[in-house]
Amino acid sequence: MTAQSLSPARLALAGSAIAVLAGAGGFGVAHLQKAPVPPPVVAGAPGAKPLYFYDPMVPAQHFDKPGKSPFMDMQLVPRYAASAAAGPGGKPAEAGVQVDPAVVQSLGVRLAVVQRGTLAQSLDATGVLEFNQRDVAVVQARAAGFVQRVYARAPGDVLPAGAPIADLLVPAWGGAEEEYLAVRRTGDPTLTAAARERLRLLGVPDSLVAALARDGHAQPVVTVRTPLGGAIQTLDVRQGMTVSAGQTLAQVSGLSTVWLNAAAPEALAGGVRPGATARIEFAALPGERLTGRVVAILPSVQADSRTVTLRIELSNRQGRLRPGMFATVHLEGPPSSALLVPSEAVIQTGARALVMVAGAGGRFQPVEIRTGRQAGDRIEVLAGLSEGQKVVASGQFLLDSEANLNGVQPAPLAGAPMTRPEAQR
Repeated sequence: MTAQSLSPARLALAGSAIAVLAGAGGFGVAHLQKAPVPPPVVAGAPGAKPLYFYDPMVPAQHFDKPGKSPFMDMQLVPRYAASAAAGPGGKPAEAGVQVDPAVVQSLGVRLAVVQRGTLAQSLDATGVLEFNQRDVAVVQARAAGFVQRVYARAPGDVLPAGAPIADLLVPAWGGAEEEYLAVRRTGDPTLTAAARERLRLLGVPDSLVAALARDGHAQPVVTVRTPLGGAIQTLDVRQGMTVSAGQTLAQVSGLSTVWLNAAAPEALAGGVRPGATARIEFAALPGERLTGRVVAILPSVQADSRTVTLRIELSNRQGRLRPGMFATVHLEGPPSSALLVPSEAVIQTGARALVMVAGAGGRFQPVEIRTGRQAGDRIEVLAGLSEGQKVVASGQFLLDSEANLNGVQPAPLAGAPMTRPEAQR
């Protein structure tokens, strides 16, 4: 049917129907635009004061006063503390956030029991070998003289005890030795003893005095020897030079024992005590494990690395340990009884440590705790929990976020001030 086949009466009737429908639609649209949208109502306990106000579309942003949301064209909604909300029968609801058991199962929430056990803190550190600074010999000239001969020595050479360093000519000893021999020939024991004592006061070694009495002729040249076997650290003597009494000619560090200085983090070094046994592995000695003991814990902390230096003494009778070698140190503290939770259950926020405690009826409450030592996958709880409680070991971050959105404040430690949750998390 075409427009040409329609009669004028039918066309007029169709036009009237269209006009009526258009007018009704316009009236409905205008009515919907003028109708006010009521804000959502969130009920709290009678007389309860809201913790804060928020936009349901942006729940992480909190406001101190009611009003219109800057994000959406809607009113802000008040948020009341869960502990202040009324429960069944008008009684206060249990603190925490309640999660449907089906949701808990889908999230894979896993619980762990707070229990008392034995904690033996282990510590791994790195260290470097150094000379034993208590095993050092300083070779000095006992009298003024001249260096007649220098033996082929250099810093870094390893010498046995008694090895010669240099030959010194001491003129003052020559006259005193001749005088001693002359007095000794008189046979007067008193004068002979006085002459011998004078030699000792001049610094003549007892071995040289004995040789003088045995051979009967003066020996103004003395050989300076190292009293200690080890490595030469400094050598300040050259042939022909003049030396004064007490001048240092060489310094020798012993190698029978060495020190291993291990850098331990200051947070873990508190459990180490002098005398503790250390198991040591050297990169230069693969497959071998040596044992030493902690002889000292240095009093200062390295400011750049925040580490404490542990000094470990090692026997080196075979001479295989060389200063400068790199080592890995394993230390274990004495075992002690402690209240333990899995380390994965602890939420470290930077300002404090939290755990999600599981309650009855699918409720979870964030609780602030004070942690102590950590060994492996377990951490010590010093305050905040009691034995037998259950904490969330998997999925706790999602539950903590839900509790934060619901305004649930963590249970604080004894004496800790209550603060707003958004300021703490």
